[in-house]
Amino acid sequence: MVNSKIIFSRSFEKAIKECIQKYDNNKILLATEENVNKLWVNHFNVLLDSYEIKKVIVPSGEKNKSLDSVKIIWKFLSDYGADRKSLLINIGGGMLTDLGGFAASTFKRGINFLNVPTTLLSQVDASIGGKTGINFNGLKNEIGSFREPVAVIINTDFLKTLDHTNFLSGFAEMIKHGLIKSPAHLQELKNFSLNNIDYLSLQKIIANSLEIKKYFVDKDPKEKNIRKALNFGHTAGHAFESLALEQNRPVLHGYAVAWGMITELFLSKIKYGFDETELNELTNWLFRIYGRLNIEKSDFERLLGLMIHDKKNEAKRINFSLISQPGQIEINCNCEKSLILKALDYFRVFRQ
Repeated sequence: MVNSKIIFSRSFEKAIKECIQKYDNNKILLATEENVNKLWVNHFNVLLDSYEIKKVIVPSGEKNKSLDSVKIIWKFLSDYGADRKSLLINIGGGMLTDLGGFAASTFKRGINFLNVPTTLLSQVDASIGGKTGINFNGLKNEIGSFREPVAVIINTDFLKTLDHTNFLSGFAEMIKHGLIKSPAHLQELKNFSLNNIDYLSLQKIIANSLEIKKYFVDKDPKEKNIRKALNFGHTAGHAFESLALEQNRPVLHGYAVAWGMITELFLSKIKYGFDETELNELTNWLFRIYGRLNIEKSDFERLLGLMIHDKKNEAKRINFSLISQPGQIEINCNCEKSLILKALDYFRVFRQ
């Protein structure tokens, strides 16, 4: 069950004060990343000083979601005498909240942490669910733990400094939520203007998206069963993301998930009869938003290998979460190699 308090606030300072009032001043610490520190955290120095909140800054970027960065936070917590009565505030994107959450969950076997996600992706995906983690040995989120933040503060003002590609990255996870649970949410996303963003209405749409994620997490906190629905688009998506990184053309997570959804929608058609017309319409829509990742047939074996090594798979079985129609999820779907190759080829050759 999701125990985190989700706070939708138009005032970051008011929300943060409410969350930290029960902690002693010398027990509150803060972790952020370079870019977010420059854009946002530096503006709150008066607030931080008034509560004697010490700050550590880690380098930005997915490549820094690493054990080295965890060590920076662990040392910071140790140097300032953090203990089990301490609170770590994580302000940043999904990389930072995953990283800070993992550091907090393992320091002295676990201290409280509060997440303030500053990107759309982190607000709709990493903000709840209790997954923390780091990348390891070239694989995404290979090391991690389940631990809920005490609270999550959602404020769309942070998104006003977000570049368009990162905004779209988060939007992909919202599309996923619509596809696996709510055709109504999917439709409001189709109707949402990506060129003239209304941040006030966006906050309500984010709330709707989070309700969908909360539904699955509440039912299955440790991802033993129905929570696997949230992996839709991710088995193929993580493989695309890893391949692109290997080939020195890195892509944002949400873009990879969007391409993963195209691939897995094709598998859904073959395995569960997902409507072909709707498949092609969704593929068109997703390619219009996210563009293409150009892959060759020679990449297919490597993509298969990356899928096998995904942490959700075991004994060389490649499992997917698929959908028979929008809102109807099918979990633990084992797909044989020949079907996956067809799906990858659909993705490779599809033209609008």
